[in-house]
Amino acid sequence: VQLQASGGGLVQAGGSLRLSCAASGRTFSSYTMGWFRQAPGKEREFVAAIRWIGGATYYSDSVKGRFTISRDNAKDTVNLQMNSLKPEDTAVYTCAAGILSGTTVGSYNYWGQGTQVTVSS
Repeated sequence: VQLQASGGGLVQAGGSLRLSCAASGRTFSSYTMGWFRQAPGKEREFVAAIRWIGGATYYSDSVKGRFTISRDNAKDTVNLQMNSLKPEDTAVYTCAAGILSGTTVGSYNYWGQGTQVTVSS
């Protein structure tokens, strides 16, 4: 099972970035796909999640209204569109897949490598 994240980078406050997570190695049709982030010195925190079937989405309060999670079933890819970025969004963003639908780290069974997002003020 592999989850490959991409799309991170450096952007000014107010700008946008789009992260992608390509899933391979198994069928993820019954999984929930999530994005988490971890800033230096802080714990990993939930950002957003989407159910592969049905497409129900979940967001943390800190990103609601600015970030949008979506999926491309044909490409087995989950995207995170991040708009109106703030310096406090700076973190390593990691995608994950899990059978359980949840907002906690323990809800996810598979993790990809992280991609750095840096928002300058």
